[in-house]
Amino acid sequence: MERIREIIVAEGRDDEAALKRAVSAGVIVTHGYGISAETIALIEKAYKEKGIIIFTDPDHAGGEIRRKLTQLFPGAKQAYLSRPEAERRGDIGIENAEPEAIIRALERALATPEAAPEAPIAREELAELGLAGGEGAMSLREEVGKRLGIGAGNAAAFVKRLNEFAISREELRKAWEDSCQQRR
Repeated sequence: MERIREIIVAEGRDDEAALKRAVSAGVIVTHGYGISAETIALIEKAYKEKGIIIFTDPDHAGGEIRRKLTQLFPGAKQAYLSRPEAERRGDIGIENAEPEAIIRALERALATPEAAPEAPIAREELAELGLAGGEGAMSLREEVGKRLGIGAGNAAAFVKRLNEFAISREELRKAWEDSCQQRR
């Protein structure tokens, strides 16, 4: 992967080290949820001048940091790792991910808009596949999200990620079929 123009926003120094092992990019570290005014100003400058990619850990704290940053910077690109990709000996964080997983997550975040499906995937389509509104929907979403490299979340967040990452209906169906087959 070539140098990434956008600045990656991550949680900690260990995450920054893992990102720099995987790609050539600038990184801003939030140092957790209590992001200082100085760091917010730095992120805002990067957002306006180069664009940013929010890349937080796939845990509760990472989700809260992502929500806070996305609210402040709604046009930010989003990179996601699944929990299994970011877990080592019970510790969850980007610092535990293999460089290849980090690169895949960033490639999805940087996917060009031209690759987007003609019509966005709708939440109702998730329900038809058993990915929303039914028993076992959350665990199935987690498995499909893992296969697609976009994480899980609730149905609304999942459909948003499918569309943000330009996942085609064909890719979604293949990941769903593979997940269902594995469950048998």
